[in-house]
Amino acid sequence: MRFVIVSLIILLVVGSMGVYVHRRASRLLDLGPRARRALSWLLAAGLVAMIGSRLGRGALPDGVLRGMGLGGSTISLAVLISAVLLAVVDLGRLVARLGRAALARASGSGRPAEAAARGEGAAAGEPAARDEGAAAPAPVPLPALPALPRRAFLANGAAGSAFLIGGGSAVYGALLGRHDYVIEEIAIPIPGLPRSLDGFSIVQLSDIHLGLFVGEPEMRAAEDLVRKARGDLVVMTGDLIDFDPRYAEHLGRLARRLGPLAREGVAAIPGNHDHYAGIDETIDALERGGAHVLRNRGRVIGGAGGGFALLGVDDVWARRRVPGGGPDLGRALADVPRDLPRVLLCHNPVFFPAAAGEVALQLSGHTHGGQVNLLVRPADVVLPHGYVAGLYKRGAAHLYINRGFGTAGPPARIGAPPEVSRIVLVSA
Repeated sequence: MRFVIVSLIILLVVGSMGVYVHRRASRLLDLGPRARRALSWLLAAGLVAMIGSRLGRGALPDGVLRGMGLGGSTISLAVLISAVLLAVVDLGRLVARLGRAALARASGSGRPAEAAARGEGAAAGEPAARDEGAAAPAPVPLPALPALPRRAFLANGAAGSAFLIGGGSAVYGALLGRHDYVIEEIAIPIPGLPRSLDGFSIVQLSDIHLGLFVGEPEMRAAEDLVRKARGDLVVMTGDLIDFDPRYAEHLGRLARRLGPLAREGVAAIPGNHDHYAGIDETIDALERGGAHVLRNRGRVIGGAGGGFALLGVDDVWARRRVPGGGPDLGRALADVPRDLPRVLLCHNPVFFPAAAGEVALQLSGHTHGGQVNLLVRPADVVLPHGYVAGLYKRGAAHLYINRGFGTAGPPARIGAPPEVSRIVLVSA
């Protein structure tokens, strides 16, 4: 039911924007009836292919679905970006038109009085008496050429740029941006951290979204990046599978391959997509892969020289899907000594205000750093508390948000490169 509702919303939004883009493109390019029909079919096919790639799971080979999804999503994303940019262009034209109209009204308000002054003293239908000593009247200038062609040229240029930027950005994001992996490293002070653990490094993978668009090539890239980061512990902070429980075995293989790369192994928590795909299948795959699943659980990291408490909680959206589900920090704390410094794994950063008084650091994902950010990052004003990506602080506690490794929705990233984080804990 949820997928049906989301699909209907996508159809409505992208379809409406497609109509707008079609009209503007037809007008800009002066398309004939045949070309207009071809453009209509292209935009409709993109939308149908994007949604069909999700609906066709199991009915068509994954390679076919992947091609449909990638092509359809690229077209639909180009429509969305172009529509937003065109709306900005059209809004600017409207403001300019209203401004010119206001100036015309203001400059025209004194003309009747001037005309009356020029004709004062002259009899109706008779020319005014000419002063013999007055200078000859200046010749009437020819009317100036209207400025409309220049304005139209600029407007068409701006509209054309919107189409080029929209299409180019979508293609870049789908083909290159989603694979433009980076390792982000940051040092975070942890009060009470034993000196023996000063410099302890946690490599964080989040929002992998194993599925149609994230498979074996991306898993190899993740393994290479984790190896390069050289962490003491690997953590996976949710949304590990996209929607399809068939990819749970991929998750188990990935966990098994990552475990030997860190002396403390792999710890993992679920995210909202793991619940959509099947929470039991997700947890079973992780455990079979050797990962420590911290779903409202805790464990001590360290040895005889001291340690810290690694805590993990369930996703906040699990409250809606599982009776008694959701994050329970109290249960996780019950597993560890109370006097240890605490690092919390929680998929959704929205939980940070509730956890900040209990932990020194929370590691989250979920936001994808906005995933598609063209010039601006809308997620800054949309997401609660403005938690989008990077480091935040509340009191003495820190929150770090990983931009994620895979994609959700359109398989593209623009202005939010996929990330593997290397968190270095520093004694404070």
